[in-house]
Amino acid sequence: MNPEASANSRPLRLFHLSDVHFGLEDPKAIAWAKDCIAREKPDAVAITGDLTMRARHPEFDAACAWIKGLNVPVTVEVGNHDIPYFNLYQRFFDPYRRFKAIERQVEAQLDLPGLAIVPLRTTTRAQWQRFPWSNGWVTDHALRETLAAIDALPQGTRVLIAAHHPLIERRARDNKLLTINGTRTMEILAGRKVMAVLSGHIHDAFDLTSETPAGPLRMIGAGTLSKRIRSTPPSFNEITITGDQIRVVARNLEHVPTAAMQIDEVPENALPPREPGEPVAPVGAVPPVDPPVH
Repeated sequence: MNPEASANSRPLRLFHLSDVHFGLEDPKAIAWAKDCIAREKPDAVAITGDLTMRARHPEFDAACAWIKGLNVPVTVEVGNHDIPYFNLYQRFFDPYRRFKAIERQVEAQLDLPGLAIVPLRTTTRAQWQRFPWSNGWVTDHALRETLAAIDALPQGTRVLIAAHHPLIERRARDNKLLTINGTRTMEILAGRKVMAVLSGHIHDAFDLTSETPAGPLRMIGAGTLSKRIRSTPPSFNEITITGDQIRVVARNLEHVPTAAMQIDEVPENALPPREPGEPVAPVGAVPPVDPPVH
């Protein structure tokens, strides 16, 4: 059998986690997720950003200890909550210092049989276009790094991209700017035949396909494992890849079916929907008040 075909024939199982927000984590949810990883031993875990709530040292200490206890390959993206808020010197000149305990896993490419998970940085230290700097921006430099990694892979390697922010550039209902350079990035990734882009940031799960001039691109978002829920209970994605097929299950402690956990449009942020027209998951677990922000 062709070695490439053999590598692609074995199903791969990934756990896609996001927005754990240590400092405001849900203790029951993170204990459950860690137990699932220990018992089921997925091929890899992709954490798409926002490990912490305010990038404080105790939050990073707890987050890094938790990740180091996962005995499987892990890649960690940097979220907008993971860059120091209060120490501006570190934010601009040494933003990843507090990741030191897990630095080998930060924005790390994972090479699995016939599949690579390639990082794409969407979090920036500052954005001249807008303030606050919480939304996404795919800089030219970040995109070049990701494309170089894709192009260096052996021919036939399937590719997943891991990013913090969804790549949707404009909100559909009013054209509000979300992720800068997202539209161009999606087209280029579709042209590279990327299987899907994994992301977080908005605290609700989704599984959408964006049409681009270069073809379709699948966008898979994970929910949160924190107390800052938007319209769904805490969850993570179980992703099974068999050949060129991807199956996504939004796993949660309340046993809500996946279809009821997923929103059908990418919103601006993780705040609970309060205005008409904002996407709400069918389960409708919208908190009555906005979640706390420390």
